[in-house]
Amino acid sequence: MPFATRHFLSPLLGGLLLAIFSAQTLAQEFAQELPDPSRFEASIEAFEAQDKASPPPANAIVVTGSSSIMLWNADAAADLAPLTVISRGFGGSIMNDALHYLDRVALNYKPRAVLLYEGDNDTGRNNIPTQMIINQLEEIIARIHAALPEARIYVLAVKPSVAREATWPAALEVNKRYQAVAAADPLIHYIDVATPFMKADGTVMTDIFRADDLHLNDKGYDIWAAAIKEVLMKYEAQYEHSAH
Repeated sequence: MPFATRHFLSPLLGGLLLAIFSAQTLAQEFAQELPDPSRFEASIEAFEAQDKASPPPANAIVVTGSSSIMLWNADAAADLAPLTVISRGFGGSIMNDALHYLDRVALNYKPRAVLLYEGDNDTGRNNIPTQMIINQLEEIIARIHAALPEARIYVLAVKPSVAREATWPAALEVNKRYQAVAAADPLIHYIDVATPFMKADGTVMTDIFRADDLHLNDKGYDIWAAAIKEVLMKYEAQYEHSAH
């Protein structure tokens, strides 16, 4: 190789290697900033103790996700009746936590379907990039498909809230990607729990939240449950006779 060419390529190669190293370093630093899933270990152990005391139903729909599910845990089964439901929400969670605990909050029950609500804390509090959220969701889907090839998966839209108005554009982007993931697989269904909370002028309703303007009150949960039940009944009612 001529001297001039060799000297021209060396800075180019050096810059490329530096870019790769920088990207890897940034990825490692970001990964280290993800909240440690073990912060939910006590909550998961509480579910397991509950299961031992009162074994959950077979062939059910597992409902899991962050605080919007956690605060619904006690009411979800009644709100979604006659569907057979196991509710396993753990508050403050992100998609990475749902992935980490997937076996223990979902797959161990061998459910006929899994309903997931994550993305609210990912976008609203942790500033997690959309692609990372989607990558984690796709890994969850792949693991469910591998363990339960016929199970349906329901992905809830990130809901709007007064408290997280500033991060709503990020949530909208995540919702758009959720819809694309669902469109690519007949076993995956996107449930829009965002639109029912919006007023005609495009702003979020203000009377559906608790004092923190983030978590739903009774009116909010009535709207939430109705939107979810409508979709679940469409696809899951036909399987209910085999639930027990």
